[in-house]
Formats: sequence, structure tokens, C-alpha cells
Amino acid sequence: MERRSKTRALSSLAAAALLALLVSACGGGDASDDASGGGGQAGNAQPVALTQEQLGELPDATTFGNLKGAPTDPSPDDTSASENGTGTVLHPKQAIAVYDEPGGDPFAKLPRKQISSPTWVPVIEERGDWAHILLPARPNGASGWVYTGQDAVETATNDFSVLVHRDDFSLEIREKGEKVGEWTIGIGSDEHPTPKGRAYIIASIEEQVNDYSPIVLPLSSHSDSHETFGGGPGTVGIHTWPDDSFVGKANSDGCLRVTKEALDELVKLPLGTMVEIV
Repeated sequence: MERRSKTRALSSLAAAALLALLVSACGGGDASDDASGGGGQAGNAQPVALTQEQLGELPDATTFGNLKGAPTDPSPDDTSASENGTGTVLHPKQAIAVYDEPGGDPFAKLPRKQISSPTWVPVIEERGDWAHILLPARPNGASGWVYTGQDAVETATNDFSVLVHRDDFSLEIREKGEKVGEWTIGIGSDEHPTPKGRAYIIASIEEQVNDYSPIVLPLSSHSDSHETFGGGPGTVGIHTWPDDSFVGKANSDGCLRVTKEALDELVKLPLGTMVEIV
């Protein structure tokens, strides 16, 4: 997968207004069934058949969603992406159902787009024709299984990752485990902390409302202190700031504030790139 992400420019005021809502909170068992892709009975299970009407009735797995009861990330503190790269990422060619386990019950649908960008999600486990993915909805760490057979998805390999150390106010871009860039950043305040765990870049949006950042990179995680903020879902994002007063400080509403130099490199990363926050 190419490092430089494709241009995702927004041409409508409606999309720009959506961005304002999204980032408004940032202003102030078996070995045979493991991640190696061993099949097993579960891996060979067929998905529950759904009509288009039934699929349409499922809640969307987007940054606006709240998928209560969704399986949780089994390894939220895993930082293997910083050592090996994000790995396999997946794009649904059309809206597909998300299941609680291979061959299990559907509880959501993954749309072809997230905001204005094509949906790309990281795969954290594979079992035959099933992929365990991280979802961009609440609660943080929500996950689910999608069926990858029948040419339903496109996959790629993503060699990049982002590692954030909150205690050190540092952000690193890594390629196959090698550090290719590091910057001092700003993080969430004690009252509105930046959520810990593994998230990923869900979109790249050209800012047309505020002037503090030319591009904003929304993540799959959400603020734990802002259920909503300014009418938006409290999505955590990566963006710049009008000046460098944020550097090395914990004073945002949960977002990661970065320098212009850092943002210039971050926007080149493919969608679905894992962001590990420790």
C-alpha cells in the first residue's frame, strides 16, 4: 500500500460542517484459530444470510455510532504494530455486516466510507475467511468480525504505524518498526485525557471552517470525558494549532496536537494506520 494517502478533499460546506462537529472537542481459543490464519471450524463458518433490508437496519459502525455490547479489543495494550507495522488493512467494497464471532450474530454494518474517506480498518486476527477488525465507533476498543469471502473486501499491507507516549509528549512514525520521525506534541488535559489504547486513522479531512489546522486526521477513539461536544461525538483527532504553545503540555480536550512538520508527514500515512497510545 502506498505511503502517500490519496487526496480526500471536501468540496461541500456540509462536509466542512461535519468536520467542525467531529473535532469541536479538541479546541480547548485454539492454536488452529489464531492470528496466523489457521482455519478451523469457526474459520470455515458461513455468515448468517441477510437481506438488503436487514443489512440496512443494522447500526452503522462509524465514529457517530455507539455499539454497546460489541466485542472489545482483546489486546488494547498491544504495541506490536510499532514493531512490525499495522499489517493487514481491509476496505469493504460495499456495506458489509459485522458479526460478534465467525458465523455468529450480526450487530452492525461497516460502510464503504467513513465521513468523506474510504473505510480502511486494521485486521487484528484472521480465521479462514473471517477477519477480526477494530471498529471506529464507541465504546473505545469496539471490534467485530467480517466475512472476507465472495470478493466482499479489498485488503492491503500497511507497513506504517504511529506510537504515542503520553508521559513523554512524544509521537513517532514507524515503518516496519524503524522510527522515521519523532516530534514533541500536546495531549489531553487531566480533566479530558487522551484515551489510552490502540486506535487508527479513519479519515483525512481538509479543514474549511477553523484555521488552526489545514488537515485533521480523525481517529477511531473517542473522548472518555466528552460523550458529546458541540453537537459532535467527541472523536479524538490529530491536528495542528495556531502556535507552538501546546508543545510538551497536557491542555487539549483529548486530541493530539502536533506541529506542522509532524502533520505534513502524518497525512502521508495510509488510512487504517494503527495509532498506539501508551
